[in-house]
Amino acid sequence: MKSLLLSAAAIAMAAPAVFADTSDKRIALSNNYAGNSWRQAMLQSWEDVSASAVSSGTVAAADAFTTSENQATEQAAQIQNMILQGYDAIVVNAASPTALNGAIKEACDAGLTVVSFDGIVTEPCAWRIAVDFAEMGRLQVEYLASRIPDGGNLLELRGLAGVFVDDEISAGIHKGVEENPQFEIVGSVHGDWAQDVAQKAVAGILPSLPEIVGVATQGGDGYGTAQAFAAAGRDTPLIVLGNRQDEMAWWAEQHAENGYETLSVSIAPGVASLAFWVAQQVLDGAEVPKDLNVPFLKVTQDTLEETLASTPEGSVATTDYSLDDAKGVIAGAM
Repeated sequence: MKSLLLSAAAIAMAAPAVFADTSDKRIALSNNYAGNSWRQAMLQSWEDVSASAVSSGTVAAADAFTTSENQATEQAAQIQNMILQGYDAIVVNAASPTALNGAIKEACDAGLTVVSFDGIVTEPCAWRIAVDFAEMGRLQVEYLASRIPDGGNLLELRGLAGVFVDDEISAGIHKGVEENPQFEIVGSVHGDWAQDVAQKAVAGILPSLPEIVGVATQGGDGYGTAQAFAAAGRDTPLIVLGNRQDEMAWWAEQHAENGYETLSVSIAPGVASLAFWVAQQVLDGAEVPKDLNVPFLKVTQDTLEETLASTPEGSVATTDYSLDDAKGVIAGAM
């Protein structure tokens, strides 16, 4: 009998893990903001990947919801409604890393899986998918130092006030300046990751600024910044861009005209598709680490032409994640 039990145990250990079926599971996206091209591309990535998963029967539903005012209280109420509506998992791009924790905990206590991405949350029960935003900010100053070794005055473009991403990128930019003291940040404005907002904000502060040699940005603000400098009749500084099609097109035009070169970095909007698959995998019984990191997408002069050609007008350079891609990210984090 003992040998039979040992044989059964050995067979059980050798057998592949059997995961639950997710065809009846419903996943919702809670998004706090949709007012720029990155967020629109992010929502499109979610739609493209999740619609295919629904049509193939992988999940029963994958609905997307965006709050109207980018307020944490509104998003918390949205999440509470999702709990009442019987969703099995909620994927969250959060308005605040902490203000939603109460609603997130309610969802977890109700048995829901919660996956946050881009704007992540700190509630321990949730999964988190992020890039190293602080490093993305620091890298910008490192690049500026490689191009302008003598340094000079910098302008900082920030994102949405109070959002985790904005705070992290800004902290990285300031760390980069500490490491490269030949630079000084002489002005800082919020561009809200939108070209029109950035152009207006930069136009408002430029008259009070000395000569600017470089601009550190957060994405969605580079082209608006360039337009503000041009309208003011000032020399175009070295502006780090954020992978938007309009600013990459401007970069290509400037390079053709006068040899202008820069760097472009951003998180790929397709991270939404990764968050979808992570939620699906958790529902499917897979072991998934609570914290997953993905690289940011970098565009250089050598890759500009190819990246621009593959980026639709008005959109953002990106890459979508397949289920196999997601499994690879998960395996790499184990």
